[in-house]
Amino acid sequence: MTRRALPDAPLIAAAAGRRPSRTPVWFMRQAGRSLPEYRKVREGIPMLQSCFMPELLAEITLQPVRRHDVDAAILFSDIVVPLKAAGVEVEIVPGRGPVVAQPVRGRGDVDKLPVLGRDITEVAEGIRIILGELNETQALIGFVGAPFTLASYLVEGGPSKNHEKTKAMMHADPETWHALMAKLVPTITAFLRTQVDAGIDAMQLFDSWAGFLSERDYREHVLPYSTEILQGVAGEIPRIHFGVSTGELLGAMSEAGSEVMGVDWRVPLDAAAARFASPRVLQGNLDPAMLFAGRDVVRGEVSRIKAEAARAIEAGNATGHIFNLGHGVLPATDPGAITEAVAIIHEES
Repeated sequence: MTRRALPDAPLIAAAAGRRPSRTPVWFMRQAGRSLPEYRKVREGIPMLQSCFMPELLAEITLQPVRRHDVDAAILFSDIVVPLKAAGVEVEIVPGRGPVVAQPVRGRGDVDKLPVLGRDITEVAEGIRIILGELNETQALIGFVGAPFTLASYLVEGGPSKNHEKTKAMMHADPETWHALMAKLVPTITAFLRTQVDAGIDAMQLFDSWAGFLSERDYREHVLPYSTEILQGVAGEIPRIHFGVSTGELLGAMSEAGSEVMGVDWRVPLDAAAARFASPRVLQGNLDPAMLFAGRDVVRGEVSRIKAEAARAIEAGNATGHIFNLGHGVLPATDPGAITEAVAIIHEES
């Protein structure tokens, strides 16, 4: 396919280290439970099922772009979508998260784990619908979960507070751990390739649980596999890498090869950029809770974050800035507060 050039898209310009026409902004989880129109269209439809319905996933992806004037849509999906498509028995349980019917506990389980070997045509069709509505200033960001987070869900059987089974396998049976990670890479890569071939303009590799690891463990047990996934689309589209609570891992994560590094709200952007292995575009990092604090607080936080990014660029540690939250939009967030925050970010460009 012929990919959209998007010379006037602020997010694409910023990701390339060029000066955008305005500060680009998009929010993780901008599509979802904070929007009444989302709750209406998804009523009675299970989360994972909705990710395989082209018209519905397109509608959900586009809702926040229409409402908030953000500079990018983020593909409505879930990190376990490629596992589901490959044949893994996994469901998203309301109030809990992804739950795996048969957890991976040994080498035999790894050997039996299916690998995604096809395009997810429903997602590809959804992307084509989305691209038909976005204009040339609005980018579409694709999305895949990082292999550590997927591995943890598989080993724990669901969300975990301590990841004890995951860490036990990692250290007591490293051969099985590395076999599991190596098995996940082609499934994640196939899902990413579906999105790239369908026309996404950028992508984000999202690692929900990497912040539970030490830098030593991350480098040995995770970094090579995340690097391989990002390398698979090198030179094709801008790549964003983000993990939750990963301030201590930013240096190692920046070595995986993405052009853009997402930073959560716990680390000032200029301090984060100083940790990178080499200059990157910054993404972040308003605390999602600040959207509950009112216009004046948000305005002050936006100014502070932009000043931190400017200092990082001036110091030569960063090459640009894409505004975002330091994690996802919280479900109880007033949609009006999100729209207002976007306007503040744009007016202070």
